[in-house]
Amino acid sequence: MDMLAGKIVAMFGSFNKETLDLHELFEAGGNDPDARTAVLDRVERLVKDGLLEERGNDFYALTQEGRVNVPLDHKD
Repeated sequence: MDMLAGKIVAMFGSFNKETLDLHELFEAGGNDPDARTAVLDRVERLVKDGLLEERGNDFYALTQEGRVNVPLDHKD
């Protein structure tokens, strides 16, 4: 998992939430439009790899495999 994908997955633990919307996940890329595009690409890849699942309306949740990588009670 690359650094950006790791940041995206870690956000669930940092926010202590089961689901995050895409706008929250964009924070992993900051304000740069190219970085936000990269976040979108990584989110799609994490879904394909089975670490995230789509919950509709731009919400995503960690799968069981994703939770193994970053527990929800993780704090930075």
